[in-house]
Amino acid sequence: MATSSQVRRSSVPPVVQARWALWAFVIVNVVIVEVLFITAGTGKNNILTIAKFFGLHAALVMMLQLLLVARLPWLDRRIGMDRLTSWHRWVGFGLLWTVLTHATIVVLGYATLDNASMGKTFLALAGVPASLLGMIAAALIVVVGVFSMRYARRRLKYETWHGLHLLLYLVLGLAFVHQLLETTTFKSSVFAMVYWWALWIFAFGSLIVGRIVVPLRRNAYHQFRVQAVVPEAHNVTSVYVTGRHLDQLPAQAGQFFIWRFPGHNHWWLANPFSMSAAPNGRTLRLTAKAVGTTSAGLRNLQVGARAFLEGPYGAFTSMHRTRHGVVLIAGGVGVTPVRSLLEEHTPGDFVVLYRVRDPKDAVLLNELQQLVAARRGRLHVLTGRTDQGARPFEPDQLRYLVPDITERDIYVCGPPAMTAAVLSGLRSLRVPSRQVHAEKFSLA
Repeated sequence: MATSSQVRRSSVPPVVQARWALWAFVIVNVVIVEVLFITAGTGKNNILTIAKFFGLHAALVMMLQLLLVARLPWLDRRIGMDRLTSWHRWVGFGLLWTVLTHATIVVLGYATLDNASMGKTFLALAGVPASLLGMIAAALIVVVGVFSMRYARRRLKYETWHGLHLLLYLVLGLAFVHQLLETTTFKSSVFAMVYWWALWIFAFGSLIVGRIVVPLRRNAYHQFRVQAVVPEAHNVTSVYVTGRHLDQLPAQAGQFFIWRFPGHNHWWLANPFSMSAAPNGRTLRLTAKAVGTTSAGLRNLQVGARAFLEGPYGAFTSMHRTRHGVVLIAGGVGVTPVRSLLEEHTPGDFVVLYRVRDPKDAVLLNELQQLVAARRGRLHVLTGRTDQGARPFEPDQLRYLVPDITERDIYVCGPPAMTAAVLSGLRSLRVPSRQVHAEKFSLA
């Protein structure tokens, strides 16, 4: 359980430490790549030298892409998978343009060198194994990039988009072999070879360990099973999961798992659900609203059924506390991590703002009331429709509900529109950003 030492007042918050570590990784490797570019010699002409510059940096961007989604616990607990995934998305678009620039300049460089047309040069390069692999990798990046744009992404099922996104792992393999065959970039010196091998092994190793080895090991050790299925409302279900040695699972209140139930749904039908109760060493609980195939089928789970959990993930924890006073703001079923945080024995003066359209939609309200009463805190259930004038997160309303809100930590979890409204109100009130902790519903 957390203690008062977890109310952190250090000058460098955990999230800042993690961001500094990421920036240090980027800066150090950019410097190394620049040195390799300068010392490895020029290309066959000035245009191909520029192409080499973009190719080297494309490889480095790929490494960063891998690390952002490797689910490294140290980064995840400090930054959060939602933000790391968002950064991965934007770095991905940067990779797309870097690769396209590299490919275009390569064709232009050889066309100039051979005094041939771009089309003829492109076909000639396609006959060179190293170039062909690079072309295939670039084409796949374009396909994934196009379908990752918001307009296209919103029109695809998650499973379809996720399947297309897995093509990037093929891209990484092709890019590695492409770079390995390009002796001017990979084998220009002993240092260059050691550096590139070490970087690829570190990036791929982090991904394999974080995404495959750790989940398989934890599930083999803990042997997760469904202990109970409890309907909380007509469209809300809680699932209790038990297992062996759960006291050794490094889970904290406010975090989430990616839950799978083999035999109940297809493997790819998984969702990130926050724990709706603080881990107690005996059981884990999720509470979900029926909004999709996976969540709607939870109430049909059989007691004793196997469960496969990935996690715990997320930075929505007391690790980031900076103040004694706390405001917990939840919307709809976003109350689940808030409810688990309330159960954790951390010191502080707690105020809970629970936003729902109608009181009957307030999930786990009885538990919330009991926990707030036990803490001698305050609970405000905020009802009404936004389109009918209910705007409880306007700056003046937030100040009215919590007069000292600028002196507190604020934890926010709810639908995107609600979260955006809260964050806008907090900015207007000039609440320091280090005191604001928001958790997004989705990873995609």
